[in-house]
Amino acid sequence: MKICVAGAGAIGGYLAVRLAGIGEEVSVVIRGANLQAVRTHGMTLVEADGSRKVAQLAASDRMAELGVQDVVILGMKAHQVAPVVPDLLTLIGPHTLVVTAQNGIPWWYFHKHGGPYEGRRIEAVDPGGVISASLPVERTLGCIVYPAAELDAPGVVRVIEGNRFPLGEIDGADTERVRALAQRFRDAGFKTPILSDIRSEIWLKLWGNLSFNPISALTHATLQDICRFPATRELAAQMMREAQAIGEKLGVQFKVGLDKRIAGAEAVGAHKTSMLQDVEMGRVLELDALVKSVIELGRITELPTPAIEHVYALAALLARTLGDQQGRLKIARA
Repeated sequence: MKICVAGAGAIGGYLAVRLAGIGEEVSVVIRGANLQAVRTHGMTLVEADGSRKVAQLAASDRMAELGVQDVVILGMKAHQVAPVVPDLLTLIGPHTLVVTAQNGIPWWYFHKHGGPYEGRRIEAVDPGGVISASLPVERTLGCIVYPAAELDAPGVVRVIEGNRFPLGEIDGADTERVRALAQRFRDAGFKTPILSDIRSEIWLKLWGNLSFNPISALTHATLQDICRFPATRELAAQMMREAQAIGEKLGVQFKVGLDKRIAGAEAVGAHKTSMLQDVEMGRVLELDALVKSVIELGRITELPTPAIEHVYALAALLARTLGDQQGRLKIARA
């Protein structure tokens, strides 16, 4: 099976090395120092137990060089998809599966959704409708990313923890294609259940991301610190209550209670969220898919989101300030 990971950062690299290790024909789309390192030395995966795997992968910063694929895994962040849609189309043939592996609300959320919102576009994650007009929604699978990983050096991915990548058809169908791909993920050592209700799983992860990520970006606090400081714990809880009301109006079932979800975040410990890491590295923040999309869904469902909107306003201004100054922000010991 020809599999291309478009945007092979930490998570994409994790997938690429493991899938190549079971004999799949894997290519990656990467840039800069990472591209040079992978072309020269291959991509190295440092597992959570310290063991190392190296995969020799076809690598390019030009998608057209890699040709039509059987599977394209979108490993870049949600806001990076729309600008590269014309390039992605060079990877996609009449039978190519597209797997979305981004955090937050996906561009296809209301496609095959059913009910009064069927086919509605979410501007925050599909600006101008560019993605839904171009990518084949009928051949799109959803994937939830649970592991934590980071780039240790160019071409070197370190797994922090986790190996769970659930997959699902966006209409919940049990199909041969999702079974086949899930089996390849399992063969590669991942925990990959097939979901019959992928949207509820999306919300379960988003529930924490939409609150803890921007709060951490603003306060430079870890998950543990946010949960143990009463004021920020309650702020996160209020954001989650607002989101839960929206999700439930859209038919989502929250299988875990709010207190248990917060306790789970606290149990992760002194972990910096991905958004805090982006602030420290001067990278674009994932605010649209994780936060702005929920505000938009609140307006669609006519439900209020005051706490989410207040935190979004602050985080969005921080993101703009960092972008305008081409800067980054990190607390250093005095």
